[in-house]
Amino acid sequence: MAESEVLTAPSRVEYPFRRTTGPVIGAFFTALREGFIVGIKGSDGTVIVPPVEYDPHTAEELHEMVEVGDVGTVDTWAWVAEPLDAQPLRTPFAFALITLDGAGTAMLHAVDTGGDPAAMATGMRVQARWNPAKPPVTEGETEPAPPPGGRFREGHILDIACFEPIPASDTKGA
Repeated sequence: MAESEVLTAPSRVEYPFRRTTGPVIGAFFTALREGFIVGIKGSDGTVIVPPVEYDPHTAEELHEMVEVGDVGTVDTWAWVAEPLDAQPLRTPFAFALITLDGAGTAMLHAVDTGGDPAAMATGMRVQARWNPAKPPVTEGETEPAPPPGGRFREGHILDIACFEPIPASDTKGA
């Protein structure tokens, strides 16, 4: 073989199997598809959302799933003035850490203020805006067209399209 020749061989990079979500994350995604949110109770009683398989303090395996609210409080946030294609909203929005009612930890999601950064605040109350459930399809029917937001709930974090501010007048007495 001459020194200038380069050996080549055809190759294919594959990932020939699918990863399963397991019982904890699977339960979280199933709940999202059904239109509610679950966490898991830690060894100290804290409800962790999204749920984890092992306690962050003791490393014990966790099992007790707990339903939490789809309303919560913004703990902290960052404004996204120019959303990227892969982000959940096309208009300016905030990524926020939101502690849902009944949870002891915060989860990250988008908050839609209609593009107004002045409408965003730490401590504000927000509520999930859910994508619609996929209607059942009977034999002979065609698949329904996607809704205006572009997706039905399917067991994905984006089953919650985003969170929206709850007007202060709606939270008095809450």
